[in-house]
Amino acid sequence: MKTLYKTFGALFLIALASSCSEDFLDLKPLDQEVSTSFYRTEEQAMQALVSVYDVLGYQETPGVSWAPFIVISDILSDDAYAGGSDANDGQDEDEFNNFNIPSTSKIAHAIWLKNYTGIYRANLLLERIDGVDASDEFKTRVIAECKFLRAYFYFEQVAYFENIPLLTRTLSGPSEYNQPQATPDQVYYQIALDLTEAMSDLPVSVIPAEAGRITRWAAQALLARVYLFYNGVYGKDLMAGSQTVDKAVLVQYLDELIATSGHDLFPDYATNFKLAGEYGKESVFEISYGDTPPWWDWGYVRGGEGNLSAQMQGPRVAGSSKWDRGWSFGTVSQKLVDDLKNDPRYAHTVLRQEELDGVLTKGYQHTGYFSKKYSSDAEHWGGSGQFELNRTCNHRVIRFSDVLLMAAELGSANAQQYLDRVRARVGLGSIPATPENIYKERRLELSLEGIRYFDVLRKGMAFASQELTVIGVRGPNYEGEQMLFDVTFNPAMKGFLPIPQSEIDLSAGTFKQNQGY
Repeated sequence: MKTLYKTFGALFLIALASSCSEDFLDLKPLDQEVSTSFYRTEEQAMQALVSVYDVLGYQETPGVSWAPFIVISDILSDDAYAGGSDANDGQDEDEFNNFNIPSTSKIAHAIWLKNYTGIYRANLLLERIDGVDASDEFKTRVIAECKFLRAYFYFEQVAYFENIPLLTRTLSGPSEYNQPQATPDQVYYQIALDLTEAMSDLPVSVIPAEAGRITRWAAQALLARVYLFYNGVYGKDLMAGSQTVDKAVLVQYLDELIATSGHDLFPDYATNFKLAGEYGKESVFEISYGDTPPWWDWGYVRGGEGNLSAQMQGPRVAGSSKWDRGWSFGTVSQKLVDDLKNDPRYAHTVLRQEELDGVLTKGYQHTGYFSKKYSSDAEHWGGSGQFELNRTCNHRVIRFSDVLLMAAELGSANAQQYLDRVRARVGLGSIPATPENIYKERRLELSLEGIRYFDVLRKGMAFASQELTVIGVRGPNYEGEQMLFDVTFNPAMKGFLPIPQSEIDLSAGTFKQNQGY
């Protein structure tokens, strides 16, 4: 089975079948379970663990907004515009595109709620795992996975919002609800501690039936990504308890990953975004999406497993045998096209309107370019259910090529070799492994994967203003007045989202709004 997570709307929205002979993906509902009788058996603990994993795939918050990570982060970057059918359809996304984000933003609130849902579930299982009737080996691995997942949710949250509460336990009641915002250092140090502690207890590989579960290599790679952002924005090394996590430590981790993990580059770059590449050797950390169970409910989109990024970014084409019924959000910018057009990866990254069959409806901020990595292509159409809600492409969160480039950027003695490997895979020759060249290679290798915006922010506000302010750039197929495509970055906000106003109101004045809002 393809999909790791299924949602059922109970206290735990998904469950894992207990038999060791069954697939890790075979799940059952828990609508008869209550917390007072739960967390007793190994089966129940696995059900709780999968409920934590489930939040990785959340792309909308019922009654709030849709907020797929890839779409939103790329709209914030210079890779893509808001798009949509018209200005009203893409209004919330356009606020992100133009850095004019109100504290009442539905998208920002959806991101906030998603990550704290994951954090709460991880904390709850960590608190209850000691009481489970299971082996020490089982408990140790569950604890490590929960710590990784908590770190992942906290990293997304702090990278988006900066000033957030840090909760490492569940709250006992209303008297504890008004938790203060932590400093960014406190949050990042907790992330580093969680990932460092998880590493030694995570497996180095998983069996095919458990595809999607975390490995040691995912923890090492995520820690490197966290460090690059934290060090770039704040200019400091991480602390994991009493251990300093600096470039030397991370190079050791990544060199080990590269040499011994078994991960490698696919010979063909395009394989990364095909069904054949899912959970393949290049994928270090991957989030599963699919059409199992087939989903129909527009009122509870979270209950299905389709990839909304693919649906939203697909072109609005009808009657096509190759691309069908996307919504044209995240239209690709001419700036990215110009950077990529002489690169072999261009053809596998950008979908040009000239490639489309069927009838194309041009939407808001139409540029003539769409994402080809996460899109409404025929290979990823669901087998049944509501067509738009069952896109079957997984999200490759960390690819091996990213690991090679992070190791090179962090100063590995093998930096030249690592950069050459990334370029040779697409037929490009060697260039010096300078910081500038390594950083540029990230732009070419990882574009439209939700990474660019954070890579820009970690270079500072002057660089962000230079890259994210795009005025007067227009491609040959742009539709509409130039002002629709002119974007000015607002450095006063430092690249962070506003703390949702509803959360400030609930905190009774404990939360302070972020700078620039």
